[in-house]
Amino acid sequence: MHYHNYKNRLMCLLILLMGGIFMPAAKAQSPALTIDQCYRLARANYPLIKQQDLITKTREYSVSNASKGYLPAFSVNGTANYQSAVTTLPFTIPIKGFSLPQYSKEQYKIYGELDQTLYDGGVIRNQKQTAQANEAIQQQNIEVELYALYDRVNQLFFGALLINEQLRQNDLLKQDVQNGIDKTKALVANGTAFRSSVDELQAQLLQTEQARIELTSARKAYLDMLSLFINTPLNDNTKLEKPATPLITDAITRPELLAYDFQKKTYDLQYKMLKTQLVPKLGLFVQGGYGRPGLNFLDNNFAWYYEGGLRLSWNLGALYTLKNQKQLMDIGQKTLDVQKETFLFNTSLTQKQQNAQISKYQDLVKTDDEIIRIRQSVKTAAAAQLENGVLSAHDYINEVNAEDQARQNRILHEMQLLQEQYSYQNTIGNIKIQ
Repeated sequence: MHYHNYKNRLMCLLILLMGGIFMPAAKAQSPALTIDQCYRLARANYPLIKQQDLITKTREYSVSNASKGYLPAFSVNGTANYQSAVTTLPFTIPIKGFSLPQYSKEQYKIYGELDQTLYDGGVIRNQKQTAQANEAIQQQNIEVELYALYDRVNQLFFGALLINEQLRQNDLLKQDVQNGIDKTKALVANGTAFRSSVDELQAQLLQTEQARIELTSARKAYLDMLSLFINTPLNDNTKLEKPATPLITDAITRPELLAYDFQKKTYDLQYKMLKTQLVPKLGLFVQGGYGRPGLNFLDNNFAWYYEGGLRLSWNLGALYTLKNQKQLMDIGQKTLDVQKETFLFNTSLTQKQQNAQISKYQDLVKTDDEIIRIRQSVKTAAAAQLENGVLSAHDYINEVNAEDQARQNRILHEMQLLQEQYSYQNTIGNIKIQ
């Protein structure tokens, strides 16, 4: 029994110890932040995204209001008027005790009327379509503004990523300098080198550390800005995943193009609305009221009355302005076409400039690789010469810095190439957020 309890306690202790060992490792292996995640988080965090729901609700209310045009419309009206003359009969009746009625010049009427639309020529349907088209335009305009976020995310993400690569190279540079210090100290101990050579290398090591401090501070600034955009805490332990090279295409699919198409559709709806103004309208009406005189104009007393029937209306006044309205809409559509053409022209220019930049950076990266190969070979030889006491520390530092500069150039050109490729994606509208 005691052995069983001891065994259980031992197992619990082993589990706790293993948990303590592996939990920090699991915590350290958090997934790296990708640029697609940054796009999605920046979009979700941007205050303008809240306006999308408001636009949708506006459309729903507008369509609902238009639909109510099919419901009976009730109105109450009243009049009180005085007229200079009233109806009189041009004869008299010579019968004792009988006289013709005398009409009052004061007339009063209050009545309620109920109208029911039977046929409106498509006005209500057009109002619904217009509300939906306006929603589409406003939503697409929001997409245009949100799309501009991606370029700002690119600048921050690739800026931080570039500094990460530069910090890695800084570590390699420190190793080379430290290697030189170790070899020179051995030479000093053997009496084949001066102490000043070690001091020069140590000064170079301190300069390398200063560069690291500056790079770390710059990376923090980039991460702080990116953190605000994506509403996610980022720190020095945050890992950024280097994006894959995107597939370059020529097709322009920017959200602005769809915005132009939606705006053009509203002109088609306006043209339909012009035609509905020339179509007869038919409806039912019922009217009931109280006034003097009533429907019996021979009775000068107050009376209740009602009437109902069909009502046909046909307003031909729109014919006077129909031609001008059509021309105005044609001008509006042509203006949109010019704006769309101008946008495509400017985008194509940017596209060509970025293609030229991409080609330049690709060529630079190729030559960087060859330069690094040569500089590394020279540095290796310099390290051997330093160890044998035939090369000064100053000359060794020069060769180390030359290789470091070559690698820094490679890092810079590679990041510039990748950022230019993603900027190109942004230019043509190929950044898609699911």
